[in-house]
Amino acid sequence: MDIPMAISAEKKTEIMKEFARHEGDTGSVEVQVAVLTADINTLNEHMSEHKHDFHSQRGLMKKIGRRRNLLRYLRNTDVSRYRDLIAKLGLRR
Repeated sequence: MDIPMAISAEKKTEIMKEFARHEGDTGSVEVQVAVLTADINTLNEHMSEHKHDFHSQRGLMKKIGRRRNLLRYLRNTDVSRYRDLIAKLGLRR
C-alpha cells in the first residue's frame, strides 16, 4: 500500500511563489491556505482509493480545520484578500 505523502518540495515552492505577497514570503495566510489546499486535495484522492485508512483521514480532518481557521482569520481581518484567495483557489462554490 502506498503511504500518502505531503506534496513535494518542488510543488510547495511553486505554490509559495504563486501566492506570496512579497519576495521570500512563506508564512502569509494566503501561502499557508494554498499549501494546505494542495495537501487536502492530495489526501482526498488518497482517501477515495483507501476508504479505511483512518490515520490519514484524521490528518485530513486536521488540515481542513487548520485551513478553516486561517480562512476565518483572513475573512475577519481583510475581506478583499479573503475573496481574492477563495476565488483563486476555487473554494466555496
